[in-house]
Amino acid sequence: MHTKLTRKDTYEETPLLDVQDLCIHFPIRSGLLKRTTGHVYAVDGVSLQIGQGQTLALVGESGCGKTTIGKGILQLIKPTSGRVMFADEDLTRLSGEALRRRRADIQIIFQDPYSSMNPRMMVKDIIEEGIVALGIETKRAAREARVEQLLEQVGLPADVRYRYPHEFSGGQRQRICIARALAVEPRLIICDEPTSALDISVQAQILNQLQELQQQMGLSFLFITHNLSVVAYLADEVAVMYLGRIVEQGRVDDVLGAARHPYTQALLSAIPVIENSDQPREVIRLEGDLPSPSAPPRGCHFHERCPHVMPRCRESYPGVTRFNSRHFARCYLYES
Repeated sequence: MHTKLTRKDTYEETPLLDVQDLCIHFPIRSGLLKRTTGHVYAVDGVSLQIGQGQTLALVGESGCGKTTIGKGILQLIKPTSGRVMFADEDLTRLSGEALRRRRADIQIIFQDPYSSMNPRMMVKDIIEEGIVALGIETKRAAREARVEQLLEQVGLPADVRYRYPHEFSGGQRQRICIARALAVEPRLIICDEPTSALDISVQAQILNQLQELQQQMGLSFLFITHNLSVVAYLADEVAVMYLGRIVEQGRVDDVLGAARHPYTQALLSAIPVIENSDQPREVIRLEGDLPSPSAPPRGCHFHERCPHVMPRCRESYPGVTRFNSRHFARCYLYES
């Protein structure tokens, strides 16, 4: 990969996206009458902020609720409670035409580029779809010129616009998806594991592409991933999620350089590195699996797998302990 480009180190006083106490609970229905007998606590009180031109990485195991947060921000899933403030407007209070207009400002790039495109549509129609749906450009010639410009921006020749998705490699398809997201001139893009289905060399190309586009256009990113190597390269700030809640968050250098929560430490210890035989690295192996979000453990959700568990961890969920203005963790190890 290329050297990381110089980025802003400070957040604006007013963030572009401000999510407060977001909860998304899915009812569990059973019996002939389909009565609600419980809930899946997919997202359970998440707060996060993203500044203009900044990247927040959201990391954690599969099933922890990362993708659900992205869909909740977009209002593709209606939150149970909480606020999603985007440019000082609460998206949870919008519906119909007002919400549709706002969706031009927030776009999403999915994990599997092929399944997110209609295989019967040509590339130009796929990229134009959002422009037409939101009424951004009514003249056909202007739309075609815009498609050519977008393809050039993502490193594809203009003549591919008359081809179909199956004619492209995985990396090329993801570039088309990026072009589609850029077509409506968004301010925030939610990237849901956009490189996990690609080869390593192609992953690097796509990450470089996203970073260059951010520099050129001032885009903000919510980057959902389980790959901490990607986080170190691309993000300004990282939030570590476990079973529907954020357990540690801060600037990338703080969290990756001095992780405080035992779960974050375990994730970092699992990153493959070239070992120094003089100073072997300790790998923290977590026992058991991620608990079910329909029956989260009492107390700290991580206590059943934590190597530092204490009696109080089983009784109540820990509060926030701050290490600086941006870096915090929810862990009893650091409470005074």
